[in-house]
Amino acid sequence: MSAGQAVAGRPCSRERSCRLRCGHVRGALPGVQMTLVPVASVMAATEPRWVSVWSRFLWLVLLSTVLGSLLALLLPLGAMEEQCLAVLKGFYLLRSRLDRAQQAVTKRTSRSTELSVTSRDAGLLVVKTKPSPAGKLEARAALTQALEMKRQGKRDKARRLFLHALKMDPDSVDALTEFGVFSEEDKDIIRADYLYTRALTIAPHHEKALVRRGRTLPLVDEIDQRYFSTIDSKVKKVMAIPKGSSALRRVMEETYYHHIYHTVAIEGNTLSLAEIRHILETRYAVPGKSLEEQNEVIGVHAAMKYINTTLVSRIGSVTIGDVQEIHRRVLGYVDPVEAGRFRTTQVLVGHHIPPHPQEVEKQMEEFIQWLNSEDATQLHPVEFAALAHYKLVHIHPFIDGNGRTSRLLMNLILMQAGYPPVTIRKEQRSEYYHVLEVANEGDVRPFIRFIAQCTETMLDTLLFATTEYAVALPEATPSKETLPVKP
Repeated sequence: MSAGQAVAGRPCSRERSCRLRCGHVRGALPGVQMTLVPVASVMAATEPRWVSVWSRFLWLVLLSTVLGSLLALLLPLGAMEEQCLAVLKGFYLLRSRLDRAQQAVTKRTSRSTELSVTSRDAGLLVVKTKPSPAGKLEARAALTQALEMKRQGKRDKARRLFLHALKMDPDSVDALTEFGVFSEEDKDIIRADYLYTRALTIAPHHEKALVRRGRTLPLVDEIDQRYFSTIDSKVKKVMAIPKGSSALRRVMEETYYHHIYHTVAIEGNTLSLAEIRHILETRYAVPGKSLEEQNEVIGVHAAMKYINTTLVSRIGSVTIGDVQEIHRRVLGYVDPVEAGRFRTTQVLVGHHIPPHPQEVEKQMEEFIQWLNSEDATQLHPVEFAALAHYKLVHIHPFIDGNGRTSRLLMNLILMQAGYPPVTIRKEQRSEYYHVLEVANEGDVRPFIRFIAQCTETMLDTLLFATTEYAVALPEATPSKETLPVKP
């Protein structure tokens, strides 16, 4: 047998290698062939799909970064700032809507504590942009026309032009000062002083504003003191009402429900006065109404009971624990976890950025120290209560319920001084937030005057409800006047 021949029944080595290269193998089963696939092809076929998706995502992120860098180089800095502020507002609005939708799906009764700006407060988050050059030019033109109309004696047109100038450029020092002079000529000393103060906040060394405010400041202080004297005289009349007066007892009970109604309505609560009375008198829930809103009513009611039974009669120092106990009752039925606990996240309140969470406890200690100081207690009770309200809401120590807690603390100070509790009506919500914003800008006096007006309104309500008037019998000759028995 030659070397090129094979053994019978066995293929030669060349034939076996040829068959392997062709990929055919004889198996145990006849007629069945197995195909060998290269290892690289197998690995490519079994590669996970998420690997390609991840690589595409990385490319997308890289492309977005490059485009953003180019956009930042091409656009001016002012436009980028405005766009960033608009995007920030959009994120807050989107977050609030997502949380509100999640609450509707899960039907939770507690308010989210992770949200910096709640859905109720999102409408207050207005992005303040600087006036454009065209707006400043229009403001200067309106100011020039206003001065000309003033010189011609057309004061109504001049007033409208002053207001238009400040609308186009709210930080125009010249417009603020000239409008202050205009208001001073109209005997509106309080408005003039407010305008001068705003001008000096922007330009502290403005000569004309400094001279003018030096004249209006003592006049405004005198006006405020006269107003406080008027309030004090009305407080004496209320204190002279017999304690057993059924009319006084009835009106105090009504004002109690009205206070709860308005203090929760300011925060966006939609319960009516009748529904709030039903909840507090029967302790039954109102069908078809939000349980969270009903728990807000119960919380304010519990906090007011705590103040009336514990803190009003305890004349002396107020502690941080007292403020926390008030808040624990205000928010305890809505969010027991955050009730009475200082916030641990940063929040936004309109245009105001409260202190960082790490600074809250320190600022609360300083606030309590001021609250118990001799300088604070020597202030007029209305001024003292208003400043305490503003300082606490400015710190914003809690994640929610700061407004209700601040108003309750204000009423605690007033009641300890012999004044009735003050109700800020929901119809005054816009004015209430406006004077708080003005206080954040540096002038707290408009807020103090607002609280003084609310105090006088409450005193007038009590005096009117407890004054007895005669129901005269008809005379032979009808008279158009009815004389009261008691003036």
